[in-house]
Amino acid sequence: MSGIFLSRFRENRLAVLGAGIICALAMAAALAPLIAPFDPAAIDRRHILEAPAPSHPLGTDDLGRDLLSRMLYGARISLLVGFVSAGISTVVGSVFGAIAGYYGGWIDRAIMRFVDIMLAIPTFFLILAVIAFLEPSIWNIMAVIGLTSWTGVARFVRAEFLSLSEREFVLAARSLGASDIRIMTRHMFMNSLSPVIVSAVLGVASAVLVESGLSFLGIGVQPPTPSWGNILTAGKANIEIAWWLSVFPGLAILVTVLGYNLLGDGIRDAADPRLWRGGRGPGS
Repeated sequence: MSGIFLSRFRENRLAVLGAGIICALAMAAALAPLIAPFDPAAIDRRHILEAPAPSHPLGTDDLGRDLLSRMLYGARISLLVGFVSAGISTVVGSVFGAIAGYYGGWIDRAIMRFVDIMLAIPTFFLILAVIAFLEPSIWNIMAVIGLTSWTGVARFVRAEFLSLSEREFVLAARSLGASDIRIMTRHMFMNSLSPVIVSAVLGVASAVLVESGLSFLGIGVQPPTPSWGNILTAGKANIEIAWWLSVFPGLAILVTVLGYNLLGDGIRDAADPRLWRGGRGPGS
């Protein structure tokens, strides 16, 4: 089964491109201390707002700090926020979705009405409201993003559990006296991983975008810690004379979100045999 999945995934050129983008970003973030040419927090007032040049390939900011170094270290922050936030939302959404889909009845109705209420509230404004009452640290940001973006995962998992609840292997496990927890974790959840993985991958892209927006507004990751969002803030103040402060972090956010979206779509297509009739994939 894994061989078929990998074969289908490799045939989707856009998915492979997305995977390549994410791998390249992860490598750049992991190797930032080795490949960054300068200390990202080092202030050099002799080189304030210098345009891209061999000494500073992406230019410098309003304090003379090297933009390439700050971009590399900012990738670590943005990807960390994305991964942790997506992990929190995936776990919370999977638990609520599994309980709703397995037990049904009033439990299902209560959970899904709560999900509907959460979906009716604009997520970004909800995050802004919560962050306003908390210290704007990176850990609070990850927790808030994760705890406000689990509803999509819950709906996917609930739908999968509803379709699996009357399958033969589930009925057999019940007849053998297996506990509800064992049936949900060992039998049902393992057969509903595909939409969960896709939601988690797309959730990373969404979390990176939200974190960048929060940092741009000044309530996300706080200086001097670099993130793509607070680099954009400096770009906003100097956009008429220092275009590179807006263009390069903006492109980094764009490419990262695009890469995760392409990867998530590729995993979904490769895992769904209905999309591969005739042996051809969407990227072939």
